[in-house]
Amino acid sequence: MKSYKKELWFATSKRREFINITPDINECLTESGIEEGLLLCNAMHITSSVFINDDESGLHHDYEVWLEKLAPEKPHSQYRHNGFEDNADAHMKRQVMGREVVVAITNGQLDFGPWEQIFYGEFDGKRRKRVLVKIIGE
Repeated sequence: MKSYKKELWFATSKRREFINITPDINECLTESGIEEGLLLCNAMHITSSVFINDDESGLHHDYEVWLEKLAPEKPHSQYRHNGFEDNADAHMKRQVMGREVVVAITNGQLDFGPWEQIFYGEFDGKRRKRVLVKIIGE
C-alpha cells in the first residue's frame, strides 16, 4: 500500500469565501500515483471547512445567507467566545459545514457523483490557512 500526504495553503481576500479546490486535489491524486484507494481532505483550522457540493454560484450565495442566519457574525457581543477574538460565528459555521471529506479513488480518478466538487470554506479569512490531503491505496 502507498501513502501520500500534502498540505495546501489558502489565503482569502474576504472573511468568508468558498473555493473550488477540486483541481488542486486532482493534482495531488496524479502526484500520488495511486489508482485504487481513499482520499481524505480536511481543513486544519477550526474556522474553515472542506465539503463536497455543486459548483453553482447561486448555491454558494444561498449558503452564505443561510449560514449568516444560523450564526450571525454581529453583534460580536452575542458570543461569550468573543472576549479576545471576534470569530465565534466562524467556529459555528465550520461545525455546520464540516471538517473533512473522504472520496473513493477508482481507476486513478475521484469517484464522484454528478456535479460533485470539493470546496474549501473559509469563515474567518484574510490569513493563510492549510488543508491536509492524505491518499492511501495501490
